[in-house]
Amino acid sequence: MQHYVDTGKVHFVYRSMGNFVSQNIGGGRTESQDAALAAYCAADQDKFWEMQNALFANVLGEDVGSFTDRRLQAIAEKAGLDMDAFNSCYNSGEFEDQVQQDFADGSAAGITGTPGFLITYTANGETKTKTLSGAQPFSTFQQELEAILLEIGVES
Repeated sequence: MQHYVDTGKVHFVYRSMGNFVSQNIGGGRTESQDAALAAYCAADQDKFWEMQNALFANVLGEDVGSFTDRRLQAIAEKAGLDMDAFNSCYNSGEFEDQVQQDFADGSAAGITGTPGFLITYTANGETKTKTLSGAQPFSTFQQELEAILLEIGVES
């Protein structure tokens, strides 16, 4: 972020992929869909990153109840959210369509797991994409982004 986004060389967009964890915990949505929904509700309060960080810090494991409604409320409270506004948003399912669309878009782009990164850029009038799968060190992003910046003629 500091080397590329903050300097204006790269535009960063974060999207959820809230359908990968398949466990249904007491409702129609999956556990990971509920977590994505909670993060979007936090964004309504300008606390997306606080909630996102808190969600990742509180993962118990895959499909073991990390993000039940009760745990999500506790995580939201700890992240400093207005709980009345959070509960209203979360219980209404206001962002369910967005969570579904994010997953569909990511799948269509070839993202097969989380985290997954799609890098899209235009070089010589041609739109190109690259994907990176899994948690990668800064050096991997640096290598890919520097090559792309060189290709499109932007000083690094």
